[in-house]
Amino acid sequence: MGAQKKGAPGVSEDPEELARVPLQAILLADSFTTKFRPITLERPKVLLPLVNVPMINYTLAWLESAGVEEVFVFCCAHSKQVIDYLESSEWFAQPNFTVTTIESHNSVSAGDALRLIYERNVIHGDFVLISGDTLSNMSLTQVLQEHKERRKKDSNAVMTIVIKRSKPSQITHQSRLGNDELFMATDPNTKQLLYYEDKEDHTKGSIYLDKLLIADNPSITLHNDKQDCYIDICSPEVLSLFTDNFDYQHLRRHFVKGLLVDDIMGYKIFTHEIHSSYAARIDNFRSYDTVSKDIIQRWTYPLVPDVKFFGNSLIKLERQGMYRASDIGQSRSAQIGPFTVIGSGTKIGNNTKISNSVIGEGCSIGSNVSIEGSYIWDNAAIEDGCKLRHAIVCDGVIMKSGAVLEPGVVLSFKVLIGQKFNVPSYSKVSLLQQPTKLDSDDELEYADNSSGIAEKSSITPVDKVNEETTKQRMEANCWPTSELGTGGAGYVWSICEGGDDEEWRHSVAPIPADKLLEAIHAADDDLEHVQDGSSLPPSRELKPDSNDSEGDNEVSVEDSADFEREVEATFLRAVHENIQVDHVILEVNSLRLSYNKVAADCAGALFYSMMKLALETPHGSPGDLVQATVNIFAKWKKVLKSYLAEIDEEIEVILRFEEMCESFKEFSPVFDKILHQLYELEIIREEAIMRWDAEKKNAEEADRVYVKQSAAFIQWLREAEEEDEDEDEEDEE
Repeated sequence: MGAQKKGAPGVSEDPEELARVPLQAILLADSFTTKFRPITLERPKVLLPLVNVPMINYTLAWLESAGVEEVFVFCCAHSKQVIDYLESSEWFAQPNFTVTTIESHNSVSAGDALRLIYERNVIHGDFVLISGDTLSNMSLTQVLQEHKERRKKDSNAVMTIVIKRSKPSQITHQSRLGNDELFMATDPNTKQLLYYEDKEDHTKGSIYLDKLLIADNPSITLHNDKQDCYIDICSPEVLSLFTDNFDYQHLRRHFVKGLLVDDIMGYKIFTHEIHSSYAARIDNFRSYDTVSKDIIQRWTYPLVPDVKFFGNSLIKLERQGMYRASDIGQSRSAQIGPFTVIGSGTKIGNNTKISNSVIGEGCSIGSNVSIEGSYIWDNAAIEDGCKLRHAIVCDGVIMKSGAVLEPGVVLSFKVLIGQKFNVPSYSKVSLLQQPTKLDSDDELEYADNSSGIAEKSSITPVDKVNEETTKQRMEANCWPTSELGTGGAGYVWSICEGGDDEEWRHSVAPIPADKLLEAIHAADDDLEHVQDGSSLPPSRELKPDSNDSEGDNEVSVEDSADFEREVEATFLRAVHENIQVDHVILEVNSLRLSYNKVAADCAGALFYSMMKLALETPHGSPGDLVQATVNIFAKWKKVLKSYLAEIDEEIEVILRFEEMCESFKEFSPVFDKILHQLYELEIIREEAIMRWDAEKKNAEEADRVYVKQSAAFIQWLREAEEEDEDEDEEDEE
C-alpha cells in the first residue's frame, strides 16, 4: 500500500478535467551534481538510503498520495541501477499510479532532460516537476488550483514554485539544510516572483535590484527567509521553452532567472508558500543529516519508519524516538539512545553505545563501540572498540577493532579501515581513485556560478568506468593499503583547492566551534550594518510613501515565534547529541544575531525549552517533576547564565515562568519550589526575586497568585538577609 493520503485526495475543483487529463509528474532521477561523491560514483543518489529507505521511494510515495497518476522517471547517471530497482519494486504494479522510465546516456543537465521529454510528447497538461531527492507531505490541492486559476486569467503564468519559511543563519549565511542564503522578491498581492538569487556576496550585506523592477511594480516584498522546496507546478509550455532555448541548462540559475529578465515574451512565475506541511530537498550531506533527523522526529508524517509505505520495513516506535526492528540481536549491556533507528538483522555487542544514529540492515557491531550522530548503511561490520562521531559508513564497510572516525568522515562502499587507525575529520574514502575529469555525475544543475558545463564528448558513463576500474583492481589484486592502516583498503580523496569551507559547511557533522567563532568575528561589520538601520529585516515590503508600522509588528511577532522554535530545536539537539555547552552558546548567539534579539530573549527561550523538557521527562509526582527540573538546570546552567548578566533579565525569566504555569498546569502547584531551586542553583539572584515581589505589590489579585504562593520563600529570604545584616553589624562592633 502507498503512504496515507494527506488532505483531500483530489487535485482540482473540476472532476471532468481530471478524468480527461490525469495529473502527471516528471521525476528527475539524476541531480547532475557531485556533492555526494565519492558515494555517487558507485550508486545513484536517488537510491541512497535515507533512514534505511531509498530516497526515490519517499518522492514516489508522496506523489502517489498527493493524487499524481502518472510519473515519468528520467534516468541518466547509473540509469541501469535505477531502472532495475524500479522494475523489481512494487511501483510498477500499482493501480491508478503508473511509473514509466525514460533513459538517456547523453543528457548533462536538467535542461537536456526536459528537452528529451518534450520530444517524447508524453506530457499532456499541467505537471509536477521534482527531483528524486525531495521529500514532502504537502497536499497539492491548493497549489494546483491556484496555478489553474491563474492560467485561466493569464496564459503567461507558466510555473508555480513551492517555498517555505526558513530563516538562514546570519553567521554562516546558510539554512538548516546547508543551502546558500536565498534572496527573493515577490509581488505581495499576486505572489508573482520578481527576483531570485542564491549566490550573493554576503559580506556586503546588501542586494541590488534593477530600478525598472521597482518602477514597474507598485509594491515589492523582499525575502531572505524563504527556502526553495524544488517542487514546481508547470504548464506544458515550460518544456517547449527549454526546447526553444538551449542555453537553459539549470532549472533555477538559467531557466527561472532567464524568464525573470525576459521582458519580451512576458512569461511569469509565481510562488506558493506552505506553512504546516513539510518539504525539503537533499542537496548535500548536511541536508541529508537534517532531513534524516526530521524523519525520525516525525515532521514528515506519514513518511516515517513506523508507517508502512513502499520500500520500507515496518519498525516499531519506542520511547524517546527509538525505532528498533523486531529481529535485531542486542546485548543486554548495550545502550540505545534517543532518536536512533536499528535495522533488521543487525547485531550489537556488549557495552556498545549508540545515539542519534541510523543503523542499516544486517550490520555487525562489536562490543565497546561508540556511535554518535552517524549513518551506518547495510551489512557494515564495526569491530570491538571502534568510535564513530557524525560519520557516514556505506554498505559493506569493515572497520577493524579500535578504528576511529572523526566528525564528517564519509566511507564509501566496501572500504576497509585498518586496526586502531584514526580517519581525520571530513575525510572521504573510496575504493575508487579520485576522478581527474568531468563525467555525467558532475555539478551541473545547481552548481556554483564558477562551475561550467561539461562538453558531451568528454563524458564517459560512470557505470562503465566503475565496472572497468573494479575489474582491473580485482585482476591485479592491488587494493591500496598504506593510506588506511594495516590491512586497510581505500583511497583518501584530497580536498580540492578552496574546498575546506565547503567541507564543514556541508558535512553531517555540527559546525566546529572554531569555525563559528571565525564566522561571528567576520559578521561584526554586518551586525553594525543591521543596527544602524540601513538594511532590511528578513522579509520587508517596499512601497513608496508607506507606513509599515503595523506590518513591522506582524513580522516581529512571527520572528519571535520562529526564534523561540529555533532555540528550542538547538537546545534539544544539544541534549540528545551531547553537544558541548560552549558550542550551544555559540549556536544561540548565532540565532540571536540572525533574529536581532537581546539577551533577555535568549534567556526566555532557553528557560522555556528547559522547562518543557522537564515536563516531558517521565515523572509520577510533583516532587519528581521538581527533581527533573533541577537535574536539567544543573546540567545546562552555564548556557542559561550566559544570558542572565543583569537583574532585569532574571526578572524576565521569572515572568516567563509565570506565563508557563498558565499554559502547563503541572507547574502551577510547584512554582515556589522550583523558584527556590533556581535560587539555590544561583540562576536567579535574591535581588531579582525581591524586585519581582515589589513590582507585583500593586498588581491585581490575578497577577499575584504566584507571589502569594512564594510568600514563605520570600519571607525566608528577607529573614536571612536581616540575619546577615545583624552579623555584619556585630562584626563591625
